[in-house]
Amino acid sequence: MAREISSWLSGPEPTSSGGVGDEYPGHRLGLPRTGPGSIAGFGRRAAALLVDWLIAYGLAALAMSLGLLSLQALSTAVLLIWLLLGAASVRLFGFTPGQMALGLMVVSVDNRRHVGIGRALARGVLVALVIPPLFTDSDQRSLSDLATKTAVVRR
Repeated sequence: MAREISSWLSGPEPTSSGGVGDEYPGHRLGLPRTGPGSIAGFGRRAAALLVDWLIAYGLAALAMSLGLLSLQALSTAVLLIWLLLGAASVRLFGFTPGQMALGLMVVSVDNRRHVGIGRALARGVLVALVIPPLFTDSDQRSLSDLATKTAVVRR
């Protein structure tokens, strides 16, 4: 009976486990389901961003205590420090300090060896705009990752 019903219904064939397919975040990119190289979850990425932001605040506060910054320039300095630190570390190492602490890294999904400085800066600017990282596709890649052809994966 199931064969007769499925013959006129559109969609993927059911699997033996009863599911619609063997899809998981990162499947279309050729990434594993779990373990190293798999797509990182939103919570881990947000925690890494928080760690990076706190590091930027600490460096800006240090510069302010040394008299290099005024209180009025603190928020702008934090943003610039965060952006430059993130772009430089992603380019050099493949991860930011916060991502390193949480076992994540940024990889290029278009078969490049590493993320270039231009992509790292563009990704940082898009993350700083706040809205692009909140929207994700079926692979749990944010709009900033889609625009720069990158993905945040587990190390």
